[in-house]
Amino acid sequence: MGAERGALLVFLALLVWAPFPLGSNRAWAWTILEVGLFLAAALWTIGWMQRRHGSLALVRAARPAFVLLGLWLAWLALQCVPLPPGLVRLLSPQAAALHALAESYAPGTWITLSVDPNASLVFWLKSCAYAAAFFLTLALAHTRERAQLIALVLVLSGLVQAVYGGLMHLSGANLEIFGTHIGHRDSASGGFVNRNHLAGFLEITLAMGIGLMVGSLRETGRRSWRQFWRDMAALLLSGRAPLRLFLVAMVIGLVMTRSRMGNTAFFASLLVAGTVALALSRHATRGTVILIASLIAIDIFIVGSWFGVEKTLQRIEQTTVRDVVERGDPSARALQLAKDYPVFGTGGGSFYTAFPRYRGPELRAYFDFAHNDYIQFAAETGLVGLALVGSLPLFALALAVLALARRRDPLARGFAFAVLMGVVSIGIHSSVDFNLQIPANALAFLVLLAYGWVAMYGDRAK
Repeated sequence: MGAERGALLVFLALLVWAPFPLGSNRAWAWTILEVGLFLAAALWTIGWMQRRHGSLALVRAARPAFVLLGLWLAWLALQCVPLPPGLVRLLSPQAAALHALAESYAPGTWITLSVDPNASLVFWLKSCAYAAAFFLTLALAHTRERAQLIALVLVLSGLVQAVYGGLMHLSGANLEIFGTHIGHRDSASGGFVNRNHLAGFLEITLAMGIGLMVGSLRETGRRSWRQFWRDMAALLLSGRAPLRLFLVAMVIGLVMTRSRMGNTAFFASLLVAGTVALALSRHATRGTVILIASLIAIDIFIVGSWFGVEKTLQRIEQTTVRDVVERGDPSARALQLAKDYPVFGTGGGSFYTAFPRYRGPELRAYFDFAHNDYIQFAAETGLVGLALVGSLPLFALALAVLALARRRDPLARGFAFAVLMGVVSIGIHSSVDFNLQIPANALAFLVLLAYGWVAMYGDRAK
């Protein structure tokens, strides 16, 4: 077995493994994930040195993205580097003042821009691993078959989580997994501690699965209703039928999470992506429109109703102002934290260290995350860091829209649909949750973003 194939196998195994150990959101779990991704990158490098690798066209096309990732990693590294106290006071007065309060502080000792350099180093290593995953996706998806394989394994990972979470919820079991109590009685959470994070993971994997489904459509011009129903029957009997069933099971899993914003974001993104795709398509026929509409209708109104979609809708309808305030309070307080550290932030991964000073008496619970990815990135990495980390999904989103407008290859258009839908969904969900702070979800999201370049530049014959 070649080194490059070994890299592929390790990478695919990690996509399935990452959600199970509590979303890899424990030190030992994210260490396994990081080591695995670095191992896969090392194996690919060995294959490259032996000149046993596929085309690097996608990697070359994504050079601007790697520049962004490089700047992001350099920015995070700067937060961890000890600097003269006078320079830190000039660049980040609040950080210097906080360091001065530490018992171990001695005048003249060099300090960091991060208020918790150890946590920032851990955050930097995670970010290096995610960058490696982004690179591996583009380096390994150098053929149509490889691109489909990686996408399908990501979908299967979501399927496994949906089925496991759904079965555990139906059983009403409350278990202790890896030392953490997980209650499955009220909702499905899969391998995650928080049901909202299972919802976020399913949003990403469902987007990829629907993209594969859209990519499998073949347009044949105008057709009669009789031909349309023949094609629908052929679809159910074809190799695409298992994928269709996978998507049904994953939608059931998403509904059973009872995640208000997760379900809202998913269905809103499906509507947005479908509208944009049909508006930009110069080749869509009546059959395509009806097929997409039927997929949505079957999922929402038939399958979902059997597995508790009305309970999720009831939770959304019964959401009170107090619920919104309780969810928004940590992020509202974190805004002041971001204002006090506007340029450099408090340091990647340091939110739980810096936030207690801003918590206020009304917030009695302990918060290690802001419950808003945008505010957390701004607080920890400053506005510069937020701009850097936010540019990558915007870049992928732009490429997805361009691919929908310009590409004729159905598979490329399907991948573009997946990226558009996934970015919109996580973009909505991130306003009230912290999916991108969970390693398994961050990994899946970086893989999805890489498909923006696969959609635009992959298989340029079409």
